[in-house]
Amino acid sequence: MIKGTVHKYGDNVDTDVIIPARYLNTPDAKELAAHCMEDIDAEFAGRVRQGDIVVAGRNFGCGSSREHAPIAIKASGVACVVAESFARIFYRNALNIALPILECPDAARAIASGDEVSVDIESGEIADLTTGERFAAEPFPPFMQELIKAGGLVAYLRSRK
Repeated sequence: MIKGTVHKYGDNVDTDVIIPARYLNTPDAKELAAHCMEDIDAEFAGRVRQGDIVVAGRNFGCGSSREHAPIAIKASGVACVVAESFARIFYRNALNIALPILECPDAARAIASGDEVSVDIESGEIADLTTGERFAAEPFPPFMQELIKAGGLVAYLRSRK
């Protein structure tokens, strides 16, 4: 179960604002996290706490296919992203590094920035603890849950040898 404070964003949040290109010269995840979202939310890196949740509108993670975007989000402490929809390459890159992401349009529209939310990635249940509202996202199939629990695609494949 994931429980955290929501940081809310709109539609079409692209990888260039998740982690601006000027910071792609480092492979250090903590350095990427220090600049995560700074072009859309300059205070994000200083405000986000371990276990927090990003909620967004449609097409989150659109733009370039850079895997730095989900890495920066995860390294910043975000435990889960809930959105109306995700760009397909971002969706795959997030799961490859074990960043849980759930598509749930109703939750994405209803949940507000600053709300306390819990997310059960095994059942797909999302609860806004601030308002008492509950939402149902499609849960990941068992093999995807195993991939996330293993720590991502590489760790999952190593564990299966």
